[in-house]
Formats: sequence, C-alpha cells, structure tokens
Amino acid sequence: MATLKNYQILFDAECPMCKLYTKALVQTGILDEEGRAAYQSLAPDACPMVDRQRAVNEIALINQQTGEVTYGIHSLFKVFGEAMPVFKPLFSFGPFVWLMSKVYAFISYNRRVIVPAPVNSDAFALQPTFKLHYRLAYLLFTWAVTSCILTQYAALLQGVVPVGNSYREYLICGGQVLFQGAIVALIAPKKAWSYLGNMMTISFGGALLLLPVWLLSGWIGHHPVFYAGYFMLVAGLMFLEHIRRTKLLQLGWALTLSWAVYRLMILVIILF
Repeated sequence: MATLKNYQILFDAECPMCKLYTKALVQTGILDEEGRAAYQSLAPDACPMVDRQRAVNEIALINQQTGEVTYGIHSLFKVFGEAMPVFKPLFSFGPFVWLMSKVYAFISYNRRVIVPAPVNSDAFALQPTFKLHYRLAYLLFTWAVTSCILTQYAALLQGVVPVGNSYREYLICGGQVLFQGAIVALIAPKKAWSYLGNMMTISFGGALLLLPVWLLSGWIGHHPVFYAGYFMLVAGLMFLEHIRRTKLLQLGWALTLSWAVYRLMILVIILF
C-alpha cells in the first residue's frame, strides 16, 4: 500500500470520529507522519488557499507542493486512490462520486450528534455549518432502521410483552421524537436539533445492540424472559448514554426524566 507523500489532511480536533480515522490513515502508512493536522491549529496566515469554513464542514487535503486543496469525498478518494490504485477508476466514476458525496455529507454534517464533541466544543470560532435537511434525513434514517429492528425483536418477547401490529414500533419511536422535541423546544430551543440528533443516535445504537441477539434467535430458541432481560440491559445502557450526552449538551436532567417517563408510559399502555 503506497504512502501519499507531500499532502496534509486537515481534521476536526473536536470530533473524536475525525481524529480516529485520520490517525488510522497515518498508522496504516496511507499518510506519512506529517500527513494530518487539526484545522484548529492552522495559523491564520497559513495556507491562504484553504477555505476555512469549508474545511470545517468537509475534510480538506492540501497538496504541499502546489497548494491545491480538495475537500470532502474528493479528499478521501485522492488519499485512497493513491494508496490503492486499483480503485481509481471507481473513484472517478461520476455516479459513484455523486452518491458517495451525499453519503459523506450526510455523515459529516451529523458527525457531532453521531459521536458528540467534548463539553468545550464551542471553544473555537469556526464550527460545522448546521444544515437542516441533513439533520432531518438523519432523524428519518435512524427512526426507520431503529423501528424496523425493534419490530423484529418485539416478536421474541411474545409471552412477556404482547406482540403489537407491524407499525407499533414505528409509532412509538416516532412518538418519542415528537414528545422529546416538544420538551426540548420549551426548555432549550437553540439546542433542539442537536439534542434530537443525539437522542436518535442513542436509539439507533440500542437497536444495533439488539440486532445480533435477534439474528441468533433461531439458534438460541424461544426464551422470551432472556430476550426481555437483554432488552432491559440495553435500555439501561441507553439511559446512561442519554445522561452522558445531555451533560455534554449542558441540558440538565429534565430531558432524561421525560425520556424515561415516555418509555414507562408506553410500557404501561402495551401491558395494560
């Protein structure tokens, strides 16, 4: 695997996900030791050709010999195309580039709610641009996938929890978005979209933890008490993660309490 020399990639030092994958590029030899730097540490008069705000939104790759700058998916395709030339034709295929640019933007503009930044995330003047359509797309995506997995998992609970119709979990998951959205709009409207993105990441993560058990259920057999116990364990982990993320957002306890109250109300309705 070839090393891309004389290039430097600018990453978001406040984004754990960005730090992780750019560090991996260096450790695997795709970039050299000087091949990554945080855009926050870039001197004001350095690299005048870099669009600072765009570099915050889309990872920038600087050719240190020519000064040429690429952004976003084009930066990643440049890095991986040099390291793995066999993929260069794919990385220049127009429809694939267009599709992956949308996937990249979907992740990049939601990265702060996928993996939350530290509590001092507003320490730097330049912050990622908020784009409502990408946040709405993220909420819809996580709602659909989470609800689908929960619908399948709910069938394993038969005998402990009544099995509902095919759209019950979609209504429950969507209802919580509306319920919590109303609460956060009242107490912290400026943080509403950040909170809802974080909340749906928690739900999505919980569903992914349920997925392996559902996939193995044919081998495990019909043991609804076990499945219910595992579900409660996952719910407990989600509760702890909700506390952690609301602390990072400096939102206090109100939203965690309302999150728990909503789930208890739904459980009572299902059981009785």
